[in-house]
Amino acid sequence: MAEAQAGVVIVGAGPAGLVLGNLLLDRGIDCVLLERRDRAAVESRARAGFLAARSVRVLTENGLAAGLLTRGRTHTTCRFRGDRGEFTLDYATLGRGEVHTVYPQQELVRDLVAEYLRRGGDLRFGVEATHVTEGRVRLRDGADVTGRYVAGCDGHRGVGRATLTAHGTRTARWDHGVSWLAVLAAAPPSMPATGYALHPRGFAGHMARTATVTRYYLQCPRGTAPADWSEDRIWTELATRMRTAEFGPLRTGAVLEKAVVDLRSDVLEAPGAGRLWLAGDAAGLISPSAAKGANLAVLQAELLADALKRALTHGDGTALARYAADCLPRVWRAHEFSHWMSGLLHGPVGADGDGDEARYGRQLQYARLESLRTSRAHQDFFAENYTGI
Repeated sequence: MAEAQAGVVIVGAGPAGLVLGNLLLDRGIDCVLLERRDRAAVESRARAGFLAARSVRVLTENGLAAGLLTRGRTHTTCRFRGDRGEFTLDYATLGRGEVHTVYPQQELVRDLVAEYLRRGGDLRFGVEATHVTEGRVRLRDGADVTGRYVAGCDGHRGVGRATLTAHGTRTARWDHGVSWLAVLAAAPPSMPATGYALHPRGFAGHMARTATVTRYYLQCPRGTAPADWSEDRIWTELATRMRTAEFGPLRTGAVLEKAVVDLRSDVLEAPGAGRLWLAGDAAGLISPSAAKGANLAVLQAELLADALKRALTHGDGTALARYAADCLPRVWRAHEFSHWMSGLLHGPVGADGDGDEARYGRQLQYARLESLRTSRAHQDFFAENYTGI
């Protein structure tokens, strides 16, 4: 039996769905938020935590930033290492003078869940949507939840995207040909903020999270199994690629999580139609090389919340019709910079490590890095795009 109709049914309680739900409630729009995982899994899933100035502004203006303003850490620099030395880029003094606020995504999600419930929102954990038809969301148990609109915020494998692509929405895709071993370690940061190390053996990354937890990345062959990487192997390889013999040791600790991430990107040519609209990874998946995913989710949630309010309270669908035109240029700008970062951080993919093409590719990589070290115009470009959405 179908339930009473809500204004908006949101599928997926990640950053996109939770920000959207909170903004809709604040605008007087009733909504139901459906999440297939249980609350503990949602609130403990470790993901990126780099929030751009625009994202912090949106969260602050809408009463969703108490935790990040209290416990978030401001990052203003990043550090690059290569075979020609090390340099630090103070991006807060470049470009638009913006900074990152680092706040672990699981903590932000916990804050958003608590605020959504405090505002009286209907949030249902442990319910899986199987398909969407004209405002009706069918659940795995056979029940329906209906709304005047449905917002698909359930990721790139979710029912929202599947529904749109089944009806002919095309997707632009790119496989960067690169994989990372993502490691979460119970270890204090070894650098003030973010470190990028370029090495003939592959990229290594250091991302400070909290005073006691650090995220590391190691470029690895496609198809690598996380189980192949013992703690000793991880720390040995990190030490090699981050050149600890030259720049000092890393602060080590127990490995809490390890997973392999294949760097792929895609964008739906139209993130919605009719009564179904998408935000976050459902609308487009971006590689993690520039930490743009959560920030795009916040951008799209804000635009979609305002468009849905106009449609529901004033019968004005012009903002929904303009949703793609409003968000896609910024989405593509983020993808362009993420693609540029991937080229900076990774050597030639698929080439013989000692062959002519590999040598040529590595020299181009280091030429990009040298330009970033020496050119103020290049640094301003980097800073504006690194922190901007």
